[in-house]
Amino acid sequence: MRYHCIHVLCVLTAVPLGNIAKPLSPLAGWGPMHIKHSWSPVPDDWVSLGHPPPGTTIDLYIALKSHRENALRDTLYQVSEPSHPRPRRRYGAHLTNEQLAELIAPHPETLELVNSWLVHQGIPSSSISMTHGGDTLTLKDVSIIQANALLNASYQLYRHVEHGGTIIRTVGYALPVGLHKHVVTVAPTTTFFSLPPPTQWHASLNGSDGEAVEMVRAASGEPATQLSNRAKVSSLEPSFLRWLYGTATYKPAAIDRNFLGIAGFLNDYPSPTDLKAFMRKYRSDGKKATFTVMRVNNGGYDPKRPAIEANLDLQYAMAMAYPTPHIFYSTGQGRSNTDDWFISFLGYFLRQQNGPKTISTSYCVNEKSSSLEYSIYVCDLFGKLGLLGVSVLYATCDDGVGKDCTLSDGTVRFKPKFPATCPYVTAVGGTTDFDPEVGAVISGGGFSDYFKIPDYQRQAVPGFFQILGNKYNGLYNATGRGIPDISAQAMGFNIFVGGKKQMVHGTSGSAPVVAGIIALINDHLISNNRPVLGFLNPWLYGSAARSLFDVTSGTNPGCNTDGFSAVPGWDPVTGLGTLVGVFPGLSGLGSSSRGLPP
Repeated sequence: MRYHCIHVLCVLTAVPLGNIAKPLSPLAGWGPMHIKHSWSPVPDDWVSLGHPPPGTTIDLYIALKSHRENALRDTLYQVSEPSHPRPRRRYGAHLTNEQLAELIAPHPETLELVNSWLVHQGIPSSSISMTHGGDTLTLKDVSIIQANALLNASYQLYRHVEHGGTIIRTVGYALPVGLHKHVVTVAPTTTFFSLPPPTQWHASLNGSDGEAVEMVRAASGEPATQLSNRAKVSSLEPSFLRWLYGTATYKPAAIDRNFLGIAGFLNDYPSPTDLKAFMRKYRSDGKKATFTVMRVNNGGYDPKRPAIEANLDLQYAMAMAYPTPHIFYSTGQGRSNTDDWFISFLGYFLRQQNGPKTISTSYCVNEKSSSLEYSIYVCDLFGKLGLLGVSVLYATCDDGVGKDCTLSDGTVRFKPKFPATCPYVTAVGGTTDFDPEVGAVISGGGFSDYFKIPDYQRQAVPGFFQILGNKYNGLYNATGRGIPDISAQAMGFNIFVGGKKQMVHGTSGSAPVVAGIIALINDHLISNNRPVLGFLNPWLYGSAARSLFDVTSGTNPGCNTDGFSAVPGWDPVTGLGTLVGVFPGLSGLGSSSRGLPP
């Protein structure tokens, strides 16, 4: 794939779209149309099916620049870092929806200018609303013909050659030059990604554990026997995970105020019947476990069509956090099946007044399958959730340092996964084995090509480069945000799908395991009238770091290389390590729980 440009300065160049669409006449007050972003040629793995059927409409999202530059980032760090150097301590002072909207509001001049442009282009004001926390104009039911004219674009229907999914996108779009400094991005436009099923799985176990290794199990869910030292853990059960990460004896007390959310896409649905079967076998005190389904943006739900991914996510989050209430968000792409997955889900979530304070998501895409501006916008949406006190966990997926890494010019480049590379989410990698845990070969990890290293990683990451030396120079961005942040077991999850037991692998199981642990910590905090954790990373890289288990062996091969290696300290295989030492101090609900902020 060749990229027209990936830097902000590039997208402002005055290059006509040429064969993309007929240029528009200059608009008085806005100047000529200049490219905002384009691909040349069509991104790899996508083929055009021609123009959409007549009458097709889409919802457009116009993300506006905030009046206060860096206000989101600076405030997020202030409320998320226990030791933030400020005269007035703000840790845990998460914002309300109204305070968030005020913080990120565009300049009145920006709103006036963009709105006048839309009116001039014939977009009725009744179809325009402010969404996504207060900095996005959503245009409902825009015809493809009108969208092409508005953005000097050429929307077409594209099919993914491997997964078969179809999207309506354009390979380029433009804005009047006078609007470039006011608009971050417009979506959906040039974002070409598919959400492939992220989980790797094995065949059904036919009702047998299929393992010689001794596991920790008991009908009550409590440890019955200890694993021998240096055991090879190739089959995971909730009782083992609860014992390993120290949550087995904790009893949730804030189940009326604390919720855990699972994001679902691709018409992947969990089954309540499978959940009951899973809990009966692996956590008998949760035989009555259930969950709520919220259908987002025309998302469906058919419990008779259970999916491996949705069942894995829900079953292991529930096994860790029961009886904490769980909500599954089945996210669709709108009435015309054209909306952006991430923007749809995040827009819905940012409208909620009392949603879950912990969210687990197991879907990811190659970072460079979208523009830099789009990625920044979506990442900022996650930052807004952090400001509202929400902890967002994202799997790094299962391709190690990358898959199919040869670019169209023959060069090789590692492929980090987005949204895990967003500095405002907590990226979860994978481990395996026990005493010690080691990095799993599937654990996604590396360095972002879009996001620079965040402040909270500046002391943790350089130590890895001292060990790595010149190895892989040119294959990754040494100044980029590193992933993962933390890890958890990833190999050998026993789940139920369609009434049958199966074994699956993936960091998409690690993420809900960590989410369950974070939900329990939030339960402890809420029960003791303390603020929830919210955005986790400043805490993880700060006061929590001393309580994490440092994983120092294992690699994540990919791109025909051995990948990176786990080393003492942070590394791009397992991050800071696992949460083995964070939770045990909570068992007695003490006021000085180990690893937690004061």
